[in-house]
Amino acid sequence: MRVFVTHNPEDLAAYYGRALPELRLLTEPDGAPINVVLNPLDRDLTTPELIEAASGCDVIVAHRSTPGEPELFAALPCLLAFLRCAVDISTVDVDTASAAGVLVARADKSFVPSTAELALGLLLDCARTISASTIDYRDGRQPPQRPGWQLAGQTAGILGYGAIGSYLAGLLAGIGMRVLVHDPFVTDVGDTAKLAERNQLLTEADVVFPLAQATPETENMVNADFLAQMKPGATLINVSRGELLDDDAVFAALESGQLRALGLDVGRAADQRPAPLLAAHQRCVATPHLGGLTPQNADAQAMSSVEQISSMIAREVPARSVNADTAVRLHGHFKK
Repeated sequence: MRVFVTHNPEDLAAYYGRALPELRLLTEPDGAPINVVLNPLDRDLTTPELIEAASGCDVIVAHRSTPGEPELFAALPCLLAFLRCAVDISTVDVDTASAAGVLVARADKSFVPSTAELALGLLLDCARTISASTIDYRDGRQPPQRPGWQLAGQTAGILGYGAIGSYLAGLLAGIGMRVLVHDPFVTDVGDTAKLAERNQLLTEADVVFPLAQATPETENMVNADFLAQMKPGATLINVSRGELLDDDAVFAALESGQLRALGLDVGRAADQRPAPLLAAHQRCVATPHLGGLTPQNADAQAMSSVEQISSMIAREVPARSVNADTAVRLHGHFKK
């Protein structure tokens, strides 16, 4: 089996470096080691470059910045599986992969604690201007005593009560915040939060976390109307997907003071990083898509693909496959 890992050197070291030896230890049933091929460039590959580099490979282990485009699946007749080393598969054309008989699978949701903790960290920085004071000190300036605001007793609003939202609710409640949740698909949020209509959440929340899934229906959900409904001087924290925010509307809300502060880990720039327009604003605290970048999560997600490849060697359908029924190439491989 030939496995191509798309991660560029920086991402390989950050996300896959510790799992790479484990991958190389995998062997075929006859004891022969599998062949692991790495990205030969010091950057992300374009799809044509990936097609050339992964020619003859059975499996692609794809970093989140590597899309699974239609021409990829058409051009690699040997490809059995496209394993996304992340949970998000929105840039993978699953329908085309299925039509070509290629399996698509995703990583485990091990990022939840790390991402929720970063959301809390962004909120703390927004509330107490930690980064601004640190920058002043490092630049040799004496920081002014910027007044902050206490989070205990304030109201947090979470839009979307999935894995991250439910975990974050516990963290926020743990520091004494009142937590409101709006999610049309959820009927029970336990004792740490309270369900609310969207209008109530926006008008009462001192900080809002949009954590809805990125779909055509939720694109630009945080628009001018949304922001106008928010409590004046509230804070917005986005660790979910950049597509949820209308960047121009958010920038205008920062300029007018409708938003007191903005915390971002995601955006519309490359690799879902915050857009420079917002990240550079004096009221914004931004990180370059670091939500899942902890050793615990990186190892778990990378090891997800090692586990999945081990399953394929054992003639088993990998866990977290999204189109197992149409993966005819893999099923044909199992019969050999």
